[in-house]
Amino acid sequence: MATDKLTDRQIKSASFEKYGKRTKLSDGAGMYLDIQPSGKYWRMKYRFGGKEKTLALGVYPDVPLKLARQRRSDARALIADGVDPNAVKRQEKAAEQEKSDTFKVVAEKWLTLKKGELSEGTLRVARRRLETWAYPKLGHLPIADIKPTKILETLREIENQGKHETAHRIRQRIGEIYRYAVAEGRAETDPTSALQGLLKTVPTRNRAAITTQAELGTLLKAIEAYGGHASTRAALKLAPMLFLRPGELRNAEWTEIDLESATWIIPGKRMKGTLKAKRAGQVPDHIVPLPRQAVSVLKELHTITGSKILVFESIRAGRPLSENTINVALRSMGFDGNTMVGHGFRATASTLLHEQGWDHQVIELQLAHRQRDQVAAAYNRSARLKDRTTMMQAWADYLESLRQGSD
Repeated sequence: MATDKLTDRQIKSASFEKYGKRTKLSDGAGMYLDIQPSGKYWRMKYRFGGKEKTLALGVYPDVPLKLARQRRSDARALIADGVDPNAVKRQEKAAEQEKSDTFKVVAEKWLTLKKGELSEGTLRVARRRLETWAYPKLGHLPIADIKPTKILETLREIENQGKHETAHRIRQRIGEIYRYAVAEGRAETDPTSALQGLLKTVPTRNRAAITTQAELGTLLKAIEAYGGHASTRAALKLAPMLFLRPGELRNAEWTEIDLESATWIIPGKRMKGTLKAKRAGQVPDHIVPLPRQAVSVLKELHTITGSKILVFESIRAGRPLSENTINVALRSMGFDGNTMVGHGFRATASTLLHEQGWDHQVIELQLAHRQRDQVAAAYNRSARLKDRTTMMQAWADYLESLRQGSD
């Protein structure tokens, strides 16, 4: 029977610096301590199937001498039974990896990977949808074992609640997660590719918007009478006048606005576009000519938030109005989600300005609709600015006339 040769003291004092080179200290029965610049590693030499092999037993001090010897004994017992200990180790590792590679684990890694690539808002929505719909059904399952039928079953439950668009969005996210898993060697294929055309068509959804003169006049009078927070009041007055995207409006900073020249320049980093395009400077700044009515509203608000960074600071210091503030205010005035929403002011302006005969290109430029040609987009930052300025003042005058009109 082999005699153990190493002691705890000897192992503790051993180091690459001490020996000046890679050194192997034998403990008998094929086991030795492999001392390298990066650390001390337990190894075991053995023969199996006529070939010499090496088995890794662990790293010292995480694996002390006593545990290393126990692992050597276990390995020798397997060899005696005609089993290769390295094969057993590979099987155990594969089983452990399969157990850890659940859909939820991989999805969380995908979400982490997307930080900095997708906006915080997009990631927040993606996470909420996964937690609400995907994780309860798929989260605990090994990602490599999930069949298309299981994913379709999950999506059908969402469809059955009338949430057709949500079902399509979640299918899209699951597909992205699987493509990441395939690239990482955690899955063989993307099962969502087999679901093409199996979900119900997403019904066309237009954001609720008032598009008649009479209804718009009623809304403008209600906004004038609104008695809420100062920032919300100002945002409500400016929303129909400037018809910006809600995020562009509520995240405004005073440094962007020049009240003397009646101009608001929204930096490209805050405009609609992919994070990649924004970082590459491919999303142009957007010039908003301010009609005199808008300047008046902003001057009044400046007396309240002018010392702050944010134009529309909420009741929570240092924070802009929330995404839903305008919608909540509209509800409080009696305009439900099927009648008018914050984003609907853009449709209101587009519809009525076209009806009034304004040039389509001028309207589109002021709406900051994305241009296919990035060169054209950069040029359009100031394209037809004189025409846009004229239109914006005429539009503000029109809204004022509606607001002041008799009932």
